Amino acid sequence: MEKKRIIRYGAAFISLAVLFVIILIASINTGSVHISVMEIINILLKRTGEEAAAYSIIWKIRLPRLLMAAVLGGALALSGYLMQTFFRNPIAGPYVLGISSGAKMVLAVVTIIWSGHIASMPVSLNVLTSFAGSMLCMLFVLFFAGKVKSMATLLVVGVMIGNICSAVTDFMINFANEAQIVNLTHWSLGTFSGASWPNLKVASVLILVTFILTFLTAKPMSAYQLGEDYAKSMGINIKIFRIILITLASMLSACVTAFAGPIAFVGIAVPHITKLLFGTAKPIVMIPAVTMCGSIFCMACDLIARTALAPSELSIGTVTSVIGAPIVIWLMVGRKHER
Repeated sequence: MEKKRIIRYGAAFISLAVLFVIILIASINTGSVHISVMEIINILLKRTGEEAAAYSIIWKIRLPRLLMAAVLGGALALSGYLMQTFFRNPIAGPYVLGISSGAKMVLAVVTIIWSGHIASMPVSLNVLTSFAGSMLCMLFVLFFAGKVKSMATLLVVGVMIGNICSAVTDFMINFANEAQIVNLTHWSLGTFSGASWPNLKVASVLILVTFILTFLTAKPMSAYQLGEDYAKSMGINIKIFRIILITLASMLSACVTAFAGPIAFVGIAVPHITKLLFGTAKPIVMIPAVTMCGSIFCMACDLIARTALAPSELSIGTVTSVIGAPIVIWLMVGRKHER
């Protein structure tokens, strides 16, 4: 049985790697300017044709966007897996604690205040304010995590924090001009269109460090999945471990919100797709697997967003909602039948 599991895991990882490459090439190939597969391979591997338009399109526009979708998609899916482990609830997602609402609130406030002094707000400040808002809500959640014992109560607290942040945002929008309202609305729907190499480098470093820290928790996470009593018998401090889980999940989710805006349903749907594919919930397998699946899922959704109604572009949040919402409904109906 162990040999069969190893073969299944290996085959699944290889399949995901192949699918990743296929979607990468298909995404680079697709757009208003058609670029052949051979030309893509030569430009990516041999760096040929530096003066050609295709070279600039790939290296300056399409590739950073695709890699940003891969990095942030993986982070979002991993965040969802951690929150589902934390709450022991398959419907829990990375935005259920109000993190995206906090990012949107702070961004709205700073944008409106900034516009009174300077015409346009720098992209770097956009990222910093979004990240600050995400971290602010995380700190509130961590505070309440030490005060309440019930996971269901903490979940409700998170939803209420999100509602408060949304209410403040709606109030602040009353003082915004038309251009600011359009920008905030576009960002709040989620998009990878503003990706750049500098932003990609920052996002990659933050998420890589968080991924490594998450992977180091795989062994205690396995014990935690078997029950709190078992985890305590293994010498795990449950209270501290819960704080570690929610901190890592919030960090990953905050990075996504800061660089691409709130993206719905990825954190809920992808972990379940991964469990079905690999046939296991073991953290040591699921952590890298769910990250890969999240990357592929968001890259595929970004491709659909760019091409479904071309030349118009859908928001990434719209596409992930259309695909992810039925999966969530299926999960809820399935749980009802189990009861």
